[in-house]
Amino acid sequence: MGEGPQTTHTPADENIDQPAAPGVWRYAKVDRASVIIDAEDYFAAMQQAMLKARRRIMLVGWDFDTRIHLAIGRRWFSRPFRRRYPRRLGSFLMWCARHREGLEIRILKWGFAFVPFLLRGYMIVDVLRMAQYKSITFKFDNHHPIGCSHHQKIAVLDDKLAVCGGIDMTQDRWDTREHEENDRRRHRPHGRRYGPWHDATMMFEGEAARQLGKLSRDRWHRAGGERIEELTVPDDSLWPESLPVQFEDVEIGIARTRARYEDCDEVREIEELLLVQIAAAKSFIYSENQYLTSPKIAEAIGERLKEADPPEIVLVQPLVADGWLEQQAMDHARALLVRGLEELDHKGRFGLFNPFTGKTPIYVHAKLTIFDDEVLRIGSANFNNRSLGLDSECDVFIDCTRPGNAHACDPIRAIRHSLLAEHCGLKEDEVARLLESDGSMLNLIREHGQRNSRTLRPFLAPEVSEIQEAVAGSQVLDPEKPEDMFEPFAKGGLLKQGSMIKRAYDRAKRGVGR
Repeated sequence: MGEGPQTTHTPADENIDQPAAPGVWRYAKVDRASVIIDAEDYFAAMQQAMLKARRRIMLVGWDFDTRIHLAIGRRWFSRPFRRRYPRRLGSFLMWCARHREGLEIRILKWGFAFVPFLLRGYMIVDVLRMAQYKSITFKFDNHHPIGCSHHQKIAVLDDKLAVCGGIDMTQDRWDTREHEENDRRRHRPHGRRYGPWHDATMMFEGEAARQLGKLSRDRWHRAGGERIEELTVPDDSLWPESLPVQFEDVEIGIARTRARYEDCDEVREIEELLLVQIAAAKSFIYSENQYLTSPKIAEAIGERLKEADPPEIVLVQPLVADGWLEQQAMDHARALLVRGLEELDHKGRFGLFNPFTGKTPIYVHAKLTIFDDEVLRIGSANFNNRSLGLDSECDVFIDCTRPGNAHACDPIRAIRHSLLAEHCGLKEDEVARLLESDGSMLNLIREHGQRNSRTLRPFLAPEVSEIQEAVAGSQVLDPEKPEDMFEPFAKGGLLKQGSMIKRAYDRAKRGVGR
């Protein structure tokens, strides 16, 4: 162990941008995989997995906050008398550096997040303390066009186990699946409380983790870091004991987004794959996402709703965006698109819902979509323009129609039932029974999802003023490409003249029937 991690260099690293298929960067098998819902379980699972890492911990994220706690008591006031490991992220990583000889720890954080970093007080102390450890490297990534962000949330341990999804290891993320309305454990490092937060990610172990290791090393090098060699993957499992295995021996697909910059070509795999999957859905689409502001996605959904027998489409999203600026850009754009989609919904198969706990809305940060219980995709990409062509993103998916994946359909169905149960305050077996007898998620939500403290409430698209419509229509804060920020109406804006959604929205605005 004292000689450092064993490494090997493979030609695959030289072909990092060669896709495996249209809309897919890589297909790779994994021994086991599970979807982790909400950060209480994710933070605990990550701590257990990192304790098993012996060669490399690589954390790539939009944001990190070393002040957060990875393990929080079941009651806000609980304090274990003795702990074997530090709970706070920064202290825990330094503990690992001291007690794991030969372990290297690399943290890559989006560069613009340097600004809030300066306001986080003790986090600056943490980074300075980490600098004393040769095995810990903390790096900011500014390698992107102006206005873009690095939005991926990836962790890779020993090139053996990886995580990809929507959960950042930062403040305001921790919550339980109960999403208690007034949970006193849900507070920032300085003590200020925040509201309920819903999120999701996927952990997996096997060859797909090695592929994400390549992606992460490439990001590190493009950000100005040294080239990092590929590890010899260890035989021992890093899987956390507390995490039940949902999928075994399955193939996982990986898709990316990246804007063109310097020697980097544009990558739009996530957009291409998502449009194909929306078009291919037979019975239903269930989705949890932070935004709905992409005209391309809205048009794809609209095309399905126009059909004689359209699939059922259920979207779960936050009531409002997180932050005033995001509300001006995202909320009004969503209102315009939803009014157009509702106008196209001639069979009553479309519903957008906001989750509540008591009287308090739950913020939805998850990026998870299920098609027909055959395809499960989860990652960092939102249903907005930025995620489809501007920011760096990474999604993973399991497709039951791929060879050898047929056995994954039952776990995908169980995940959908579990999410509906969480949002509607029902038992998972009750959701399964109700859907078996009816099959309609919309009927389930409308008939049974309003009776508890946990509810899914129908989204009511607000009226949008001419000024708000102009701001949202410009897409200046949600451009498809970097150059669109400087020419916001060059491609027609949010509601392009002649588009199906534009025509439907105009009919709805005038009160004209279909």
